[in-house]
Amino acid sequence: MTKTKKEKLPVDAEEPVAADGTERSYQDLVANVNPIAQPLASKKLSKKLYKCVKKAAKVKNIRRGVKEVQKFINKGEKGIVVLAGDTLPIDVYCHLPVMCEDRSMPYAYIPSKVDLGSSAGSKRPTCVILIKPHPDYQDAYDECAQEVSGLPKPL
Repeated sequence: MTKTKKEKLPVDAEEPVAADGTERSYQDLVANVNPIAQPLASKKLSKKLYKCVKKAAKVKNIRRGVKEVQKFINKGEKGIVVLAGDTLPIDVYCHLPVMCEDRSMPYAYIPSKVDLGSSAGSKRPTCVILIKPHPDYQDAYDECAQEVSGLPKPL
């Protein structure tokens, strides 16, 4: 009846690691995404977004969670919205892409909410993050914003 210590997951690992220690590939993660998860970031863009989230979390320049992100989108804050594609139920955050399009904010889906939460420095999975621009990581932010804006939008 004693607790066993969990191994710490490496935040900047090449491949996400499952709870049982096996690595999950990008294709395995994509198999579990919602039908509304469009535009879905590629494997390369997902890594860039995770790194940008990690840099933004270091300087405390992110908004985390549906309620907080929605509030600051309504207030007119600018940034990149990163949504997790494996969030259920879909009704929790299906209104956010429409809000982003109305305010011409770039947004993209990534395959895993667990990886999104861990890249933000949290132990909890996170379904939505707003990355705000900051001079410390401006070049990474601009690169991500350009690639996310170039993704094809759903009809």
